[in-house]
Amino acid sequence: MDVKDVIVKRFNELCAERNMRINELANVSGVTPSTAYSMMDKSRRDISIRTIKKFCDGLEITLGEFFSTKDFDALEQEIK
Repeated sequence: MDVKDVIVKRFNELCAERNMRINELANVSGVTPSTAYSMMDKSRRDISIRTIKKFCDGLEITLGEFFSTKDFDALEQEIK
């Protein structure tokens, strides 16, 4: 998995824990649903840290809590 896949997976897990759909997350985060759905789209490779922060705010978690998972820790080095 690459970093985008792990980010999407993490948001899916957090939404599932809260019985929340991605468009609901967008609404509570002050992000348009189209931004949320495009983030989930595999063809879109870039996700801004600002959008991640807004989603974390909507979930009432810190960026540290979001990124503190084994999946993020296991990502391979980007620079080769």
